[in-house]
Amino acid sequence: MLSKLQKWNTMRNQILVVFLIVMAIVLLIVGSLTFKQVSNMLKNNGEKQIQQTAIEANGRLESLYEQVNTASKLVMTNDKIQDILSNTYLGKKVTFAELQQARSNVNTLQANTEGIFSFEFYSTKLGRLLPNDDTRLTTRIGTKWIQQAEEANGRLVWIGEDPRNSDYILAVRRVNLMSHDYANGGYLLVRIYHNYFQLVNQDNNNIKQYSILLDKDLKPILSNYDGSIKPIINSKQSIISLNQKDYMVTKQSSKDTGWTLFILTPVKALTDGVGVLRMGIIFSGIIGFIIFFISSYFLSTIITKPIIKLTKTMQKAGEGSLSMNPYVPTVNEINELNSTYNQLVKETNHLIKMVYQKEIIRSQSELKALQAQINPHFLFNTLDALRWSLDDKEEEELADLVIAMSNLFRYTITKQTDSDWVTIKEEIKHIEDYLEIMKMRFGDQLNWQFNIASEWESVKIPKLLIQPLVENAVLHGAGNTVKPCTVTVSIQPSTDEQYLGIMIHDDGPGMDEDKLDFVKRSMQEGGGASMKGNGMAISNVFKRLELYYHAEIKRGLTITSKVNHGTTISFEIPVNMEAKQVV
Repeated sequence: MLSKLQKWNTMRNQILVVFLIVMAIVLLIVGSLTFKQVSNMLKNNGEKQIQQTAIEANGRLESLYEQVNTASKLVMTNDKIQDILSNTYLGKKVTFAELQQARSNVNTLQANTEGIFSFEFYSTKLGRLLPNDDTRLTTRIGTKWIQQAEEANGRLVWIGEDPRNSDYILAVRRVNLMSHDYANGGYLLVRIYHNYFQLVNQDNNNIKQYSILLDKDLKPILSNYDGSIKPIINSKQSIISLNQKDYMVTKQSSKDTGWTLFILTPVKALTDGVGVLRMGIIFSGIIGFIIFFISSYFLSTIITKPIIKLTKTMQKAGEGSLSMNPYVPTVNEINELNSTYNQLVKETNHLIKMVYQKEIIRSQSELKALQAQINPHFLFNTLDALRWSLDDKEEEELADLVIAMSNLFRYTITKQTDSDWVTIKEEIKHIEDYLEIMKMRFGDQLNWQFNIASEWESVKIPKLLIQPLVENAVLHGAGNTVKPCTVTVSIQPSTDEQYLGIMIHDDGPGMDEDKLDFVKRSMQEGGGASMKGNGMAISNVFKRLELYYHAEIKRGLTITSKVNHGTTISFEIPVNMEAKQVV
């Protein structure tokens, strides 16, 4: 019996049982508190809210309509306007001064009226008087609307969107001449800002709401719905389906304007912000959270205690101490994990003694071999420079040359254990001595310059990290051209302030693509003496960078070259972090 229980004593089964119980409790509480109230509450609250919104929107539209109506009445009954239209009606000529005075009066009334962009007056012959130009009323709105204005007998006729500019809405009314028994004296065309008649909020909580305003003939005045409105107008139901979505249709008509307002609200939007549902969910969530917290806390204590202990033991391994984790009775999976870790520790401790020590010895030997390659290579090239100088120099100059060579040899032959790392200043001084010696060989053909700020001179780098690259630039730059060649050494901070960028450039003959590819391959594969030694210094510096800096190196050697434009070698090294020395 005990063995059977032990079999089912797994972390998966414990979590599964507890989570199922908690989920069942939460669902029962939430369902019993909210299910009966949600369906009726959604419908009633939604309809009331949208209906109230429609009533308020319609009342606002009536108020705005009345403001436009009143403003247009004031303009068309203005004395100057009436006089001009009367003279036009009687066939008299209207002077320019009269038009200007009338326009001034219209502008004054327009400035005191909110929402109206302009007033335009047309004579009975449909020519425009104000502003005075050749525009015809028929070209602005068409004969249909002129006929409706006649039938309205002075009342405002709503046209809708201006065909010339969608930012405006047009309305027209016939101007009755009060001094001629209210005869037709012309027409007043009103241009109103489109946003003056702002409808209800059409984007609530990222849910699209459509609003459609129709005139008394059920023709659209304003609408943000792009589809056909016939199904909406003809529908007798409160719920309509548009574009595979259900909308609640709210209709509100105005007796004053004859307009009809339709508001289409997504049914899905009615489920948002329901107070009772929210409180039910919050109440159920609190109860579920308490139950879940107690159960999870109890379960996590049982499960995580041995895991935490094992984790701490493994963290010590990251510090270099591989110790075994004591056995703690717990579920099968944790016991198996603990046993596997202890076995791994045993094997790892054994391998460290054999493999790790061998790897250290191998790295030390490889670094020493690379350093040994650099020294003879440098000495041979320096002695070669001395041979070229013996025939042309005086005894005093040769003495200076021998002293300089003595300094160079002392720098490069010093035991690595005594001076393996040097400052950039010391390395640059060594490079200057070398270039002075090479100057005796190449003469005015060799020039150099250093670009380095004083604050970087104290940075420590491995000895002979830069000099072999400068030597390479001299031999393959100045040594392969009859023209003057300049070697430039630049040490500047990188984009990362923790790194220094080091660049060696010569403006010598450069290399073509094939030769450049060969040098790069030689650097990766270990270099060699082929192609007159190309790749020897580069390969050594490349490997020394990897051995000294390991993972801290940000960017290894980068080589760029172009025929007749020279060669550039660059790399980046850390500044304020301890370099990992192999030796």
